[in-house]
Amino acid sequence: MKVPSNVPASIVTRNLSDFVKETGNVYESIAIISKRANQISVKLKEELNGKLSEFATTVDNLEEVFENREQIEISKHYERLPKPTNLAIEEFLEGKVTFSTPELEEPTADKAE
Repeated sequence: MKVPSNVPASIVTRNLSDFVKETGNVYESIAIISKRANQISVKLKEELNGKLSEFATTVDNLEEVFENREQIEISKHYERLPKPTNLAIEEFLEGKVTFSTPELEEPTADKAE
């Protein structure tokens, strides 16, 4: 997954009115951001597990387990990445997140005539 370089790795104070512009409702915006953050988190976890599975060993003997420098570097790289929530917020504010809301349907009641 390509991570944009303009995403801060730490916490940033946000203006809530920025979240309202897209949806008109801050709570709806937060729900959309949260769902996108979960998607990003799952994708990053799958990517990391795929890379670390190359180093998996079936031996549980302590004498045969050793430190793998490359495995440590991969883990450190993923630890330094911005959190999925920060990525999702940046994507949302830049208009890169697409979402749809289902139309509210009125319940159809059989009218007795």
